Amino acid sequence: MSRATALRPRNWPVRWQLAAVSAGLTLAILVLFGVIVGNLAAQRVRDDFNREMAGAVTALASQVRIVDTITNTLIAEEPELADFTSPNDASVRIYDSRGEQLDASPNAADLGPPVPGIHNVGEMRVVTVALRSRASGRIAGYVQYGRDEQHVDSTVGRLWLLIAAGVLGATLLASFAGMAIARRAMRPISSLTATARTIAETGDPSSHMPQPRVDDEVGELARTLEQMLRSLDAARGERETALKRQREFVADASHELRTPLTSILANLELLQASLEEPSQEEERAMVDSALRSSGRMSRLVGDLLLLARADAGRIGARTRCDLAEVAGNAAAEVAPTIGERPLRIENDRPLPIDGNPDELHRMVLNLLDNAVRHTPAGSTVELRLRAEGGEAVVEVADDGPGVPPEPRKQIFERFVRGEGPADTAIGGGSGLGLAIVSAVATSYGGRAEVGESDLGGALFSVRLPLRGRSERGINPALDRL
Repeated sequence: MSRATALRPRNWPVRWQLAAVSAGLTLAILVLFGVIVGNLAAQRVRDDFNREMAGAVTALASQVRIVDTITNTLIAEEPELADFTSPNDASVRIYDSRGEQLDASPNAADLGPPVPGIHNVGEMRVVTVALRSRASGRIAGYVQYGRDEQHVDSTVGRLWLLIAAGVLGATLLASFAGMAIARRAMRPISSLTATARTIAETGDPSSHMPQPRVDDEVGELARTLEQMLRSLDAARGERETALKRQREFVADASHELRTPLTSILANLELLQASLEEPSQEEERAMVDSALRSSGRMSRLVGDLLLLARADAGRIGARTRCDLAEVAGNAAAEVAPTIGERPLRIENDRPLPIDGNPDELHRMVLNLLDNAVRHTPAGSTVELRLRAEGGEAVVEVADDGPGVPPEPRKQIFERFVRGEGPADTAIGGGSGLGLAIVSAVATSYGGRAEVGESDLGGALFSVRLPLRGRSERGINPALDRL
């Protein structure tokens, strides 16, 4: 998953999605509520400010006296304007009916022409009232009262700031609460996930799912998974029982077949020896063919018996033996069948190990037979034996076509056959030779590997622990034979 895809909300964990939904809903509700309350509160502040100014100018106007004189001039009986301006840093101006200023407070700001009503002049909020003569009832003058709206705007700004902080704080609390609730709600699912992951890693369906505390959807999921595990465990038990019976059958059948095959081979050899007359050439050819087929059958039965014993966990008797001597005997046995291929042996010292000579002989024989089978005539085959780091190393190298990188991954599996233009064996093999090599190596706590040799072809190597340094018994999975 790319980073951009992972950042999409629909790809978030469920607990994050629940927390996001909770925070989003809380934010939407609080924003709507905050806008309504903020507007109402701001309007209330401004209305209070306007009423306060109206009350102040009314009180001021009640103290201004306008009288008619013989000369028809207007005289204002001046009140103490500082009493009205100093508390709120206000400005006051008094005009006559013609708009000429009669008086003003100290440092009075420009309040504009006297127009009755409430209006703004710059950053000033101005309230103007008309003064009427008691004698004639005509407008005799005007009183202006103005205050800077900055402190009102500041109050409204602080109000909006408090509302915004409250909305954000409540949203964060809702997010944390949503996360906590979601985590608690998802805790049973997390427990189920952890158990399922453990079962997937160990491959053991006999484990049990956590028991649900409440009968809800999660509890139903836990019970369903538990039923599935019990079904899988039962199926695995049945499969293992069937495989065990199959392995035992193959092992017993292979063992039982060895005796009649040995008898058949002996009788065919005797019959072959008795057919020496020239007139019996046809009969002799038939016996030779039967003898070859019986020999292949005997080897196949031996391979099956060896692998069946490995699968069934039947361990053969092991004694102190010399791997170098066993490998030399195997090379001597395969020498007549290699044709025109030179066989070189590098074997300069004994390699004592605890093992079964028959199994080790078969392992080396299969390695050499594999090299002969998959190299063209004239190819060089080398058998190398040495001790390295507490291990006995058996290597079979050739200068043939080698093994491509891809088939190397499954070349030691059963019934895997290499087919190519260099294969010289008639009819191909059974596909069990290298599987036996791997099974024998594993049973001794060693390993079988394939690579490229310094000769340019394939290199098959087996590493087995030397006597006294065997890891046998440490890992029971290695003791298969």
